[in-house]
Amino acid sequence: MTDTPNASGEPDELYLDAAATEPVTRNVIEAMMPFMTDAYANPASMHQPGKTAARALDAARASFAAGLGARPDDVIFTSGGTESDNLAIKGIAMARMRALGLQPVYGLAGIDDEPSGVNPAQAGEHPAIRRPRIIISSIEHPAVAQSAQWLHEWFGFEVVHIPVDGQAHLDLDALEQELDGEAGERTTLVSAILANNEVGTVEPVEELVRIAHAHGVPIHVDAVQAAGQIPIRMRDWDVDALSVSGHKFGTPKGLGALLVRGRTPIEPVLSGGGQERGLRSGTQNVAGAVALAIGLNESNARMAAQYRELTDSRDMLIDAVRRVVPRAELTGDPVSRLPGHASFIFPGVTGEALLVDLDARGIAASSGSACAIGRHEIPGTLLAMGLEPQIAKSALRMTFRRPLTREEIERISMALEDSYTELTY
Repeated sequence: MTDTPNASGEPDELYLDAAATEPVTRNVIEAMMPFMTDAYANPASMHQPGKTAARALDAARASFAAGLGARPDDVIFTSGGTESDNLAIKGIAMARMRALGLQPVYGLAGIDDEPSGVNPAQAGEHPAIRRPRIIISSIEHPAVAQSAQWLHEWFGFEVVHIPVDGQAHLDLDALEQELDGEAGERTTLVSAILANNEVGTVEPVEELVRIAHAHGVPIHVDAVQAAGQIPIRMRDWDVDALSVSGHKFGTPKGLGALLVRGRTPIEPVLSGGGQERGLRSGTQNVAGAVALAIGLNESNARMAAQYRELTDSRDMLIDAVRRVVPRAELTGDPVSRLPGHASFIFPGVTGEALLVDLDARGIAASSGSACAIGRHEIPGTLLAMGLEPQIAKSALRMTFRRPLTREEIERISMALEDSYTELTY
């Protein structure tokens, strides 16, 4: 991110949407190339080229696992965070439903009743029926929330949403209460986001794990926004499953992983040749695995070297925005948040209008999640935090992976001041 003028004499665009995606680094591209050209063999093949590919896959798996505080056999390579979340939510919940002897309830989505299941009307008439449950937070990414809804619609899972406070912190007491007693015994899984994509708040993962495990329930953590930005110690935290997505830390899109402990019951959601411990069938993408390892290693190294400087520049940006637009309000936790994440509401305007105007001024930002296929939707996290829809519509998010210079911060704040003044005139 620089302020150097381009060929037209205008400053280059400032990219402040790193939470949506990052560029692929040169080192990642160079590391991938041999496995797309010369060493392209299938790693399952028994000939020497296949063994070469398999060794590269194993080395990438080991490096990638180490970068997340895990072991190589925890890693299941996937196509990205969405697939990882789907595999975790559906796979663990279905396996635990069977292990706990819980009874699916068919018919909630107009499905013909199955002889092995229970009709919803019958479930209401027979309280002895043990209906499966899943607990997620009220601020989960759609990949988690909609996977849980899929379990509800097709198998009658009770989906419990844990509320959050005004800074998007999960209500730990509510989680504890939902896991107590008979209901807790029917709970197949707890899933919680580690770092919120919309407001940047980082959740107390060790407390969440402690509560879930005290009731014998496994926990999945969506670490898509956190990987490469804050230290992740999967094994030290005793997390059962953890999702990441490569394009958030400098790899091509379409790469990710689910890390899942061998002790965790899980069923595959894809059928095929049995690759990746039988949990994610399909010929492995060796070049993609190498990209994940290199990208994560680079991001972790950058984080270690620049964390304080990045946090300082984030706080300077927050102060500058508040100074030029006094009505702007920071969203999320002001301290326990991602280091390169500044999010606000701007009463009196819409986030969409601000985005368009800032883009015309050479600043690329966003309003929250980038997963709405081009639709401008009200950030769900802000609604869960208790904001009124009209206020939530004014959300703006600025995310970056490298420290901003003072000149860049001044340029951003001046552009915001001008945009806000014109839009509220």
